[in-house]
Amino acid sequence: MKIKMHEVKVSEVFDGYEDNAENGVVAYGGKLNVRPAYQREFIYKDKQRDDVIRSVRQGFPLNVMYWAKSEDGYEMMDGQQRTISICQFLSGNFTVDNMLFNTLTKEEKSQILDYKLNVYVCEGTDREKLDWFRIINIAGERLTAQEMRNAIYTGSWLSDAKKYFSKHGCPAYGIAANYLNGSAIRQDYLETVISWITERDGVKDIEEYMARHQHDPDAQEMWLYFQSVINWVKENFTKYRREMKGLQWGIYYNHHKDKKLNPAELEEKISALMADDDVTKKSGIYEFLLDGQEKHLSIRAFTDTQKRTQYEKQKGICARCGEHFEFDEMEGDHIIAWSKGGHTTPDNLRMLCKSCNAEKLNH
Repeated sequence: MKIKMHEVKVSEVFDGYEDNAENGVVAYGGKLNVRPAYQREFIYKDKQRDDVIRSVRQGFPLNVMYWAKSEDGYEMMDGQQRTISICQFLSGNFTVDNMLFNTLTKEEKSQILDYKLNVYVCEGTDREKLDWFRIINIAGERLTAQEMRNAIYTGSWLSDAKKYFSKHGCPAYGIAANYLNGSAIRQDYLETVISWITERDGVKDIEEYMARHQHDPDAQEMWLYFQSVINWVKENFTKYRREMKGLQWGIYYNHHKDKKLNPAELEEKISALMADDDVTKKSGIYEFLLDGQEKHLSIRAFTDTQKRTQYEKQKGICARCGEHFEFDEMEGDHIIAWSKGGHTTPDNLRMLCKSCNAEKLNH
């Protein structure tokens, strides 16, 4: 990673400044991507914003800023809020101490325009820039992991992907808001679907996937994949319940999409499991029905009081091997397994030594 300090005048940064709302912010003759398209907008509170302008007017130093060299210019790594505050003041968007920029004297204007910003320009591989970005992302508005990735892996693929997953009312929100956690504008939707397709393709991590596809002309493959996932969910789990929100549907789809599922039977089982008091993790029902592993359900365990009562009834004798054990050497066991209709109730409890219980579980 190469890092070099530059002094850049405010007038140079302000040249070509454009704020296109969700389509991003550019400056420095259009060569500096201040805020990428569809990244959430960070806005200083009035006092912070005004203090930036006061510091510039009085010639006080601002903290250094970081730009990353890109193919066609620079990406803002740190300093977004300060840069936008300065450019908005020069554009006449707000007053400071009851003064607009245009009402300042020529000398006062020049003092701002000639002010030199200290900028570290970073140049290196995408991985190096991402690692550096993570290090410097320690003050101000913290970026999410996906927002940091977006600042590094810019390109045609990401621009197209953001149209589907990264803005208010985006297509992904339209078809799957009930199934996804987080916010599109904070890149939660985008991060989720990339993690799913990364798992499908056997790629090491999200960064590796984005690097591979960075210069693809569009993100159609990922959008079609996402639609397939959501259609599969809606076709097989026909009644929506709040427990379905935020589940790893793409991972389930990757592993079980070729199974022949019966939606009517699934709904009957879901309804029964939702009503089962022994199932303490209702959101795990869907994964349980796909792979059959009870661990997803967090089946209710016997309480210490129930186990102590049964231990005393058995006089410390293991119900399987007939040997005597101390209470801490024994475990509660369902006489009739939950999977065979047994419930976590005192009449279905027996105490087994740890060895016998482990042996039973392994059979």
